[in-house]
Amino acid sequence: MNDRSSKLARRGFLKASGAAGVAGLTAGCTGGVGGGSNTLKMGLLEDQSGNFSLTGIQKWHAQKLAVEEINEEGGINGQEIELIDPDPQSDNTRYQELARRLIERDNVDVLFGGFASSSREAIRPIVDEHQQLYFYTNQYEGGVCDTYTWCTGAVPEQQISTTLDFLVNEFGENIYTIAADYNFGQITAAWYRKIAEEVGANIMEEEFIPLDVSQFGSTINRIQEADPDILVTLLVGSNHASFYNQKNAAGLDVPMSTTVNMAQGYEHKRFDPPALANMHVGVNYMEEIPTQQNQDFVDRFYERWPDAEYVGQMAQNAYFTTYLYKQAVEKAGTKDQDEVLKVLDEEPISVQAPEGKVTTDPETHHVTHQIRLARADENHSIEFSNQQEVEPYWLRQTPFPGCDLTSTIGASEDEPTTQYEPKGV
Repeated sequence: MNDRSSKLARRGFLKASGAAGVAGLTAGCTGGVGGGSNTLKMGLLEDQSGNFSLTGIQKWHAQKLAVEEINEEGGINGQEIELIDPDPQSDNTRYQELARRLIERDNVDVLFGGFASSSREAIRPIVDEHQQLYFYTNQYEGGVCDTYTWCTGAVPEQQISTTLDFLVNEFGENIYTIAADYNFGQITAAWYRKIAEEVGANIMEEEFIPLDVSQFGSTINRIQEADPDILVTLLVGSNHASFYNQKNAAGLDVPMSTTVNMAQGYEHKRFDPPALANMHVGVNYMEEIPTQQNQDFVDRFYERWPDAEYVGQMAQNAYFTTYLYKQAVEKAGTKDQDEVLKVLDEEPISVQAPEGKVTTDPETHHVTHQIRLARADENHSIEFSNQQEVEPYWLRQTPFPGCDLTSTIGASEDEPTTQYEPKGV
């Protein structure tokens, strides 16, 4: 029995023996008619409640919209998508329990979701254990080189390298960083150090803020004393969101750079101006992008979800990734995960996303994005400039000779599952 067959046999055993351990967990089913042979089972883990629900609900809604559109057009290869979408509640332990349930008991054909990088890392070993095709649709800190994981959000070399040189030339070289104290914030801060060195900038200070912190008075005082030219903010979740109004109340006025705010948490909509004034972010998507292609998507989203407050980059990522998966399955002619994985690794696949053309990168299991520099003015209106099509180039270069996942499926027990970090910073 080969490695793949062995793991599939084990998967069948786990399905039978492990279901009882999570029988008390509930899951909602939408977009399908039940687990018949003529349905394609899509598992979705997005935070519908808890600290990350502000963005998780956007992602959940966008993927449901894509599933409904696809089903209305006849499904995938004539199979209707059955969306199984329990709420992990922004809790990593629950993410693990539900991932096992979706894979072992529900036997999903594909798994999507996860907001925080800590959630992704909580379930990725489970994904790898079961050789489960998994799409992580968030912007994140980069570096994942994994046979079974596809990361379709923007990564630091796409966001930071296209913006930091401009900001340093515009405002000055001294940078103060505040970041969420977990792998996303720590690794993204390392990326800022790396690229700051490349462009001749100086990281004056870094602070890593626990996710449960919501009071920033002492941090604001230290920033004011340091008097940086640029403030990098890598804060996430509803607790950290309070920083911006507190900054505004304290009179802290400094140009800001981020990879997550506005496009993710729509702070420019939720907070009174000028809290986000002079905030800059390299984005692959915001709902304000002034193209007809995007406006059509935004109109469909709000028609389906009239009470929604914003359509952010993570929602758009979930939407277009569903269509990427559809293309791969149709090209494979089957929902069989081995065959779909092979198709994804054979050659790039492109879709016209709301942001513009998006193309898969089989070597790294990431995607090429349309990156724009977005800036909020004093009234929180968004201006876009410097649009570039940027490939996820860094993983191809490091570690030497680079991440190349195009020939690893079923190769050995040592299939890549690593997350690399920028070194020397």
